[in-house]
Amino acid sequence: MYQQVYHSQEIQAWERRWFAQQNSTFGLMQQVAWSIAQRLDHLFKHSESKIRKIAVWCGAGNNAGDGYCIASYLQQFGYQVEIFATQLGESRDLNLAVDIAKQHQLSIHQILNQNTQHKSEFNHLIMTQFDCHIDALFGIGLNRNLDQFWQEIIQSFNAQTGLKVAIDIPSGLNANTGQPLPIAIKADRTYTVLGLKAGLFTGQAKEYSGQIEVISVIPTDIELKPIAQLSSNQIQLPQRQAFGHKGSYGHVLVIGGHAEMGGAVMMAAESAFSAGAGKVTIVCHEKHHTAILARSPNIMLRDINALSQNDIQTLLNQVDAVSLGMGLGRDDWAEQQFLRWLPQINLATHLQVVLDADALWFLAEHAIALRSNTYLTPHPGEAAKLLNCSVKDIENDRIQSIYELQNKYSGQWVLKGAGSLILDDRLWICTAGNAGMGTGGMGDVLAGMIASLKAQFAEKIALHEIVTLHALAGDYLAQQGQRGLQAQHMSEAVYYVVNHANT
Repeated sequence: MYQQVYHSQEIQAWERRWFAQQNSTFGLMQQVAWSIAQRLDHLFKHSESKIRKIAVWCGAGNNAGDGYCIASYLQQFGYQVEIFATQLGESRDLNLAVDIAKQHQLSIHQILNQNTQHKSEFNHLIMTQFDCHIDALFGIGLNRNLDQFWQEIIQSFNAQTGLKVAIDIPSGLNANTGQPLPIAIKADRTYTVLGLKAGLFTGQAKEYSGQIEVISVIPTDIELKPIAQLSSNQIQLPQRQAFGHKGSYGHVLVIGGHAEMGGAVMMAAESAFSAGAGKVTIVCHEKHHTAILARSPNIMLRDINALSQNDIQTLLNQVDAVSLGMGLGRDDWAEQQFLRWLPQINLATHLQVVLDADALWFLAEHAIALRSNTYLTPHPGEAAKLLNCSVKDIENDRIQSIYELQNKYSGQWVLKGAGSLILDDRLWICTAGNAGMGTGGMGDVLAGMIASLKAQFAEKIALHEIVTLHALAGDYLAQQGQRGLQAQHMSEAVYYVVNHANT
């Protein structure tokens, strides 16, 4: 069963339906706080470092109410707890939570406000060594950029030592886009309430969310609709039959390789072989043929400049999957090649088709309706070109952007980046992968993997599963460190993950 991910408005509507059934709002706050306090108690007791002194940072909304209640429960468990509050809020539930904290004689330092005379007092108190800091400043409703005062508060939180815990969402992080506003708490662990939010996984979320746990305290109802699902890291690939041969496992055609760019097609082709393709052919400028054969003599080669339209059609009839665009270039020659190949590829209904890199650039200039078994893999810059907008527009709402891409061009899409989004007939989020994969050639490896696995299994493997395998290969390669990780070394990792996907 895949984990469901929700928009913040869906979570809020779910809460309202629960309260409309005469369920207590403060009772829910207490349930959430009790569950989090118990998990924290277990975490602290099993931590390698001793955790006894805890600072809880509270804002003025219901998220702060969770913080006050958590502080009260942790004090009952025997921890030394102090609360740093911006102001006492006006809601009934928050005031009840504050009253409980006062009944437990918790220290409440009401000094985190915009009155500058309190800043030195705050700085003195917060410099006291705390083993853990709990963020209960803002909840999932925050959708505005924080002013200078709040930015300083969050900077101060991030500057503290000790374990950092966020309640529901790291304060300052947009719950739906994963973008900081413009700064956010960097948590080691986030206890998110009721359900997973998309902003915990995509955009810049990995920098802020840490390890994520869901606090499920009320039953779901039939009106609750997810916005996405998390792609599982446990992927089942069909076993190979004992009597299989090279013709059984698909023939991949890789097209690109401008005279000045030969490496991209090579990496795509090698990853196609490493992912299990039976045969791989590269069509590229002939000047790269010697280098390709010296590195990978199992790859078949054709000179892209020597092929007629009839040759192209014959070749397309012989293969199962095509990957177009790697190292194609963006000059007049490259545009002519794109216009020679793509219309014929798009008419070949038997083909699984991957469009990447420079093919995406020219698709933006010559938009055509694509078939459902066409897989497009833009990074944010390419997505911005395809949608005629800025990279900032893409990153400000990656989920909306990937839907706009599919609506405009059809096909199935991968919007690459941390927390890659994958859209087929539903939206998926990839949680595997690492920052070391932000290096040239990784997209070429992914394009080759998609073509290879689709050539072998077609509809028996989903696009999000291939993206996850690619990310897991990057994680395997990064076991010795992320810095200096190179796409040319991915073939061994791809070979490893496709052979251990079932274990």
